[in-house]
Parts: sequence; C-alpha cells; structure tokens
Amino acid sequence: MSAQSPNAYYVMRHGQSKANEQGIIVSHPATDRGGDFGLSELGRQQAGDAAGRCGLSSSTLIYSSDFARAWQTAQIVRARLAAPPVIACAALRERCFGDWEGTSVANYAAVWAADEIDPGHREHGVEPATAVLARATALVAGLDTEHAGRDILLVSHGDTLQILLAGLAGTDPGRHRGLPHLGTAEIRRLVTAPPAG
Repeated sequence: MSAQSPNAYYVMRHGQSKANEQGIIVSHPATDRGGDFGLSELGRQQAGDAAGRCGLSSSTLIYSSDFARAWQTAQIVRARLAAPPVIACAALRERCFGDWEGTSVANYAAVWAADEIDPGHREHGVEPATAVLARATALVAGLDTEHAGRDILLVSHGDTLQILLAGLAGTDPGRHRGLPHLGTAEIRRLVTAPPAG
C-alpha cells in the first residue's frame, strides 16, 4: 500500500469477545471453531455503537477475519450501514500465539517483549510480527489492484491491526505496542508514512 493508494482504508478491532471476558488467548482457527468465542453482549453493543458513529456509507466494502468475534462484528457493521455482504479473509486472522493458545492473556507481555528484540522471532511457536505484517500488507496491496475510489473497512484483531498500523506508519513492526492501542470495536483510518526524501 503506497501513500497514493486509490482507496480509503479503515481498520476495526472486533468488539469485546467472550475470550476477552474469560481472559484467555484464542488464536488458532480450530480453537475458535471448536468453542463459543464470539462477541459478548457488550461486544455486540460496542460494534453497533461504532457502526452508528463511524460515518461510513452503504457503499463501504467490508473485509473480515473469519474468527467468530471479528465476523460477528463485521456483520453488525454491515447491517447498520446496509453495506454489501462481508468478505471473509484469512489474511485478517488473529496473530497465531502458538504454545500460548488457551492460556492467560497475561502471556501477551512475553510475546511483545520478544517482538521488541526481534520482530521475526518464533518463540513458543508464535507467528512473527514480520509475517503478520507481510500478510496484512499483501492484502491491502491486492485490494488496491481490485478497487479504486472505495472506502474499505478491515475488521480484525488487536495484534494483527497494531502490527499493520506500525508497518504502514514506517515503524518497526516489533514495536507495535508503542502505538496508540486500538480499543475493542474502535475504527481508525489507515495512514501511511510520507515518502522518504
């Protein structure tokens, strides 16, 4: 995605999920499909409220992670905007946290500390920040070849979006936690770093 992107991109973190309520990490597709990890009641309300004040139109294209919490968020937004059907996109899935799957969210801190040392690390089977950035930016680049002049909303997860925001801002993806944190159901415009020179 260049500074001259033909589209306007927005990112949205899913609303509060049942996994958030339980304080556990759910980052494997099989875990997500095998349990009830969709939106909490608060999460549904957050998604509806965000959609109501986002200012996006019914022509907005919505791409979403296929994890339940993101997909349900995207469907709420789509209904509120009367937008076209949501398109599922594996490139927007949660970052895979490897061996930390099913454990306390307190373990995110260890991953983020390792990210700052080496954004390419795979400690405990974690998906590298560099790999997350590569898949997310490849998606946006592909959408730039398919569409022009569109508002496009990408509904995804905290780490995936923080890493994308960092990369597009010209920041080391391993330092993604240094950027302003995306709250649940928060929508933010994607902004790229100005060209060098």
